[in-house]
Amino acid sequence: MTAPLTSRAAPEAAPPTLAVRPSQTAARLSLAFAAVAVLGLFLLPFGTFTRNFNAAATIQRFPAGVFDYTGFPPTSLPAVTAALTAGWVALFALLLVVFASVRRQGWLWVAGLVALIAGVLAVVFWGSALQGATNELLAKGVRARRIPFTSGGVNLGLVFVLLAGVVGTFAGLSQFRTWWDRLNRLRGLLVPLVAIALAIVVGAVVVLVVQRVPSDPSVKLGLLSTFMGKADVVWFVFSSLFAPLTSLSGTVDALKLSTPLIFTGLSVAFAFRAGLFNIGASGQLTMGAILATLVGVYVPLPPPVLIVACVLAAALGGALWGAVPGLLKARFGSSEVINTIMLNYIASGIFVFLVGSNTYTFFGRTVTIPFKAPGSNPSSQLLQPGAQLSSIPALLGLHQAGPGQLTLGPVFALLGFLACYYFLSRNRWRVPIGLGAGLLLGLVTWRIGVPLNVGFDLVNNRLNAALLIALLAAVGFSVLMWRTATGYALRAVGLAPKAAEYGGISVARNTILAMAIAGGFAGLAATHYVMGGALDEYRLKQNLPVNVGFDGITVALVGQSTPVGVVLASVLFGTFDTGSVVVDQKLDGVNKDLVTVLKALIVLFIAAGGFLSRRVTDPPPPSLVRAVDAGVNVDKQVVKVEAGASAAVLLPDVGERSVSTEQQAVRPSGGPGRGDL
Repeated sequence: MTAPLTSRAAPEAAPPTLAVRPSQTAARLSLAFAAVAVLGLFLLPFGTFTRNFNAAATIQRFPAGVFDYTGFPPTSLPAVTAALTAGWVALFALLLVVFASVRRQGWLWVAGLVALIAGVLAVVFWGSALQGATNELLAKGVRARRIPFTSGGVNLGLVFVLLAGVVGTFAGLSQFRTWWDRLNRLRGLLVPLVAIALAIVVGAVVVLVVQRVPSDPSVKLGLLSTFMGKADVVWFVFSSLFAPLTSLSGTVDALKLSTPLIFTGLSVAFAFRAGLFNIGASGQLTMGAILATLVGVYVPLPPPVLIVACVLAAALGGALWGAVPGLLKARFGSSEVINTIMLNYIASGIFVFLVGSNTYTFFGRTVTIPFKAPGSNPSSQLLQPGAQLSSIPALLGLHQAGPGQLTLGPVFALLGFLACYYFLSRNRWRVPIGLGAGLLLGLVTWRIGVPLNVGFDLVNNRLNAALLIALLAAVGFSVLMWRTATGYALRAVGLAPKAAEYGGISVARNTILAMAIAGGFAGLAATHYVMGGALDEYRLKQNLPVNVGFDGITVALVGQSTPVGVVLASVLFGTFDTGSVVVDQKLDGVNKDLVTVLKALIVLFIAAGGFLSRRVTDPPPPSLVRAVDAGVNVDKQVVKVEAGASAAVLLPDVGERSVSTEQQAVRPSGGPGRGDL
């Protein structure tokens, strides 16, 4: 009996030249980064000594020289000889990377690793020099806020050295089969990473154009000092966007803004997986907030049950609002894009109607709706205490400002989960087992912590337990989509609706289900704003930021519609939003709108595939490439996957985009099944 033909390609194997030397593409990429890093060492600031409230800085050049833009430089600067020496070592290693890249030498990874280590040492030595000078001033009784070196750090010159070292190391390691396979599995990250990098480059150009060099009027700027100053202001802007992750309070602020983005990103990503475009996350969030408020205000239940009821109500409100466009598409074929946009306006109207006034005239009669709180402020009644989510700082034991202890229970819980997930790789239940083990380990180690000086900004932070609900939602997304038959059907409908229908899967039912679940994810964002008090009160207010529904589109695109990617992308954009506040305060030509520009550019570049060739993002199997290069006609050939294998693979037509009916997979006579889709 002839084996059935399938359209699945053989696993990609490493090219045979990888065992000899790095590939030409890897060598060129390493050469470009190394050349830019060498030039950057001499043309860009090496490090920053001080930076004042107007972002004017005192910077160090490589190999020598200091530029001051503040007008009042410190009387004595820290000795940075060790950092500059490490810079010389990095320069020598980068030149070796350039040579090895041009000649495609097998020791390229060694040169790249030396450059990376030298760059890291330069960063460490620079930080040690600033910290030593700070400690000396503290010992003399100078207040910490008056010490200028606390605002110093590395600059663009060293950053490019680190990037070139990383690229050179992995470009050289790609010659080894094991490392090639590891890097090849990360190919899906190319488009979002390149899109983010291109957005940063374009954003840097915008900063260069609109922002003057921050400097004191007494400072006279020449051509070189202006160039250095422009490079420094670009570094200040983008380092400030990532700066929240360098402190505990900043990280908490970033996570607070990331929480609703996780919900809306999961909503859009879930719809993407089912072949749908959910632009209605804003309306679904609004309806989830309304239902959660109704339950939290009026339903008399004990506290633990009431919290669960409010969470379910938020999900139900979003699910019902998402199921409507799903039903319209399944029944009448109408576009879910148009329907979700229109439902956003309807949800907004219902929201304004409820919080605008308590009394309305209906056919000449005055009707009272007890939703709005007394007074002129457009907000709902206050939620019952049993419906309010605790803040994360309070859950971690940070109840009041002053000396405290930060529990390490979550860290041990994460380590327990990762250990179970890794060591039980052959167990299909490793995820629930890992979650249970992590939860148990976290509870046992909850009282173990590290001393911490807690500030008022951390105690009063509005990051709440909705973050934990968001992470659980991401886990549920993953389990449902990739571990259940329902998820298989949803993905089949998204990839090939006609094939799914031929295989016995109801396209209409799964369309409605996908939109309902996507709406449920968006509705859960209300737990952050209403139940978590993120709007400064435990109530629904008119300033509900529904725009996070549209930000979820960007999050889903950057996260490649995967739960882990959505969580990471949400943290990235939450960090950007938090860091943009500092940029807005210190610069006159750049404000928080730069983050909006970056988000728009990222979406644009992702839509363009990062301007990468398809052979880079989704290359054909090397065996097929070698056959085409050898002039073999593979239009309708069937080639064995392995010697003696019973299955056969239909090679795609690499010369044309269209595939004829004769080239498509032949269904086995046994009828439709899971493997046929």
